[in-house]
Formats: sequence, structure tokens, C-alpha cells
Amino acid sequence: MDAVVFTGFARACASCLGSGEGPSAIARRYEVSRFSVYQVRDRVQETGVRTSFQIGGHRRSRLEEAEAALRAGIAAEPGLTLAELQQRLASQGIAIKIGALWHQLNKWNLTFKKNAARQRAGARGRTGSAPRME
Repeated sequence: MDAVVFTGFARACASCLGSGEGPSAIARRYEVSRFSVYQVRDRVQETGVRTSFQIGGHRRSRLEEAEAALRAGIAAEPGLTLAELQQRLASQGIAIKIGALWHQLNKWNLTFKKNAARQRAGARGRTGSAPRME
């Protein structure tokens, strides 16, 4: 259903329910399922809201408040992996998946190569040229 149509339906459904009309009759009148009527009824009873939920818009990051702590932790220990950062955040009560964590760090320009911190080996292959034949 279109968001505008659903908002009108939710208001009309809530007013019909308020006047005592049954969910089956409302569903037949608006040509929707009874389940949709029950959803509107439950939302009105629980929250008092007679409109549909917001669709789209900006959603704040779970890491917004933890940005300073994350920056400080990464500066202190540049060799931390995403899994270790995820575990530290989980201990602070912030549940986030590794992909979302990487995405947020990338937005903050906190991506970096960790070769020096992990002391990785150099590139595979020959380092010098073959000896010459004379």
C-alpha cells in the first residue's frame, strides 16, 4: 500500500473501530485483510498513534555517541581488528555487525592499513634478479 493511502486507512480504521464496528466489516469495506485492521487496532491501543509508521528518512548510527571513544581506542591500539572492536562495543552494550562497523568507520575516514601493526611479510615472489650466465 502507498504510504499516503495507508495513513488515510489507518485513521479511518481507527475511527471505525472507535465507533464499535467489527474488524471483519472494516476489512470488507476497505478491501484489506483483517490482519491489517488488527495491526492498526493494536498500534492505536499500545501507542495511541492513528497514523502509519514513518517510511524512510535519516536513521542515527548506533555508534554516534561512541565515536570519540572509538577514535581514542584506535589511536591507542592501531592493530585492533574489526572483530576486536565489535567485542569491545558489545561489552559497552552496543550490538553492531562487522559490516556496519566497517561502514561507519569508513564514513569517519578511520580506515587504515594495518601491515606495520601486524608486521606482515612482504610481497611473495622474487626479490632480486636471477644470476647472469656468462
